[in-house]
Amino acid sequence: MSQTAQQPSVLDLAKMIDHSLLHPTMTDAQLDAGCALAVRYDVATVCVKPYYVPRAAELTKGTGVLVCSVIGFPHGNSHTSIKVREAELAMQEGAREIDMVANAGKLLGGDLGYVADDIRQVNDACVARDAILKVIFENDYLQDPQIIQLCEICAKVGVAFVKTSTGYGFVKQPSGDYNYKGATDAQLRLMRAHCPAKIQIKAAGGVRTLDDLLKVRALGVTRIGATATEAILNEAVKRGFPGPVPAGVGRPGLAPVATPGY
Repeated sequence: MSQTAQQPSVLDLAKMIDHSLLHPTMTDAQLDAGCALAVRYDVATVCVKPYYVPRAAELTKGTGVLVCSVIGFPHGNSHTSIKVREAELAMQEGAREIDMVANAGKLLGGDLGYVADDIRQVNDACVARDAILKVIFENDYLQDPQIIQLCEICAKVGVAFVKTSTGYGFVKQPSGDYNYKGATDAQLRLMRAHCPAKIQIKAAGGVRTLDDLLKVRALGVTRIGATATEAILNEAVKRGFPGPVPAGVGRPGLAPVATPGY
């Protein structure tokens, strides 16, 4: 791909990435390696399990990489008070961004007041500590009307981001197998159309290549959750995307980090 004024830089692409370290089987050694990769590639955040926030904050201290913690993950069914306390503790321990899972069962049951209050209380806790909230919809569980309702709720509350998926919202298929679609083009368009411009969109689940990233970016996405950070950014360098380029991108001699997840 030739370099043009319209192309984002490699660093621009890096700063769209929340490097995801959320697979339930990941060990502390794997999490440490993932944080090191996030720092080398100068991504937006490293997105980690709540217990690991203090260690992630230690490993990213003094860098341009923030710590993001998931809350009520992956099913969103904790009491609101627990979600609030989990978010407060994560921020106390160094998280600057919070990805909270909405309560899909309450939404599908039509209890929109509960859903709105759940989101509002966590958002208030984040705003009070100068952190930002991303609300995970888990679109695989929802139909378009519920996605629109969640967009409207998030707009009224004033959250920073809405997010498509956890990457772990598996739905039983006609075959009997469990799978998920993650961030689909149609749902991203729907979310962008029903959220005000000030609310950003995060795509997660299935964004695994540079072409995937460029595609969702064209749909209005400003952040992605990804485990394939290394492959995405190395491919951007290979294709000749302009600088600046994070110092760690494409460095020879660095062993790839095997990161399970979406």
